[in-house]
Amino acid sequence: MKAEVFLPDDYQPAEDEPFMNERQTEYFRQKLINWRDELLSDSRDTIETLQDGTRNIPDVTDRASEETDRALELRTRDRQRKLVAKIDAALRRIDEGEFGYCEVTGEPISLKRLGARPIATMSLEAQERHERREKVHRDD
Repeated sequence: MKAEVFLPDDYQPAEDEPFMNERQTEYFRQKLINWRDELLSDSRDTIETLQDGTRNIPDVTDRASEETDRALELRTRDRQRKLVAKIDAALRRIDEGEFGYCEVTGEPISLKRLGARPIATMSLEAQERHERREKVHRDD
C-alpha cells in the first residue's frame, strides 16, 4: 500500500514539475473521486425525488409536462451513469500508472486538457484526428 501524499488545498499541477509525479497523480485522483461522488449524490437525489414525486395529476397537460421532465431527468442521469464509468476507468488508469498518457501515441496529455477533462484518454491532437476520421466515415 502506498503512503499518502500530502496535497496542499491550493495545489495546482504545473508544467515545470515532473509529469504525473505523486502530487499530480493524487490531485487528479481526488478530483475524479470528488466528481464521481457528486454525480452519485445527484443520482440518489433524483431517485428519491422520483419515488416521492409519484402522484396522480388529473390535468392531462400537467401530467404530460411532468412526464417529459422525468424523462429528461432520467436521460441526464443515464449520461451521468456513463460518465461515472469513465471516471472509474480513469481511476483504474491512475492505479495502473497509465493515467495522463495518450492511448494512441503514448505521449503525455497536457495538464491543461486533463484539468478540463480528467477522463481524457487521448491528447488533443490525437482526439482531433479521431474526430476528423469519425466525421469522414459518418458522412459516407
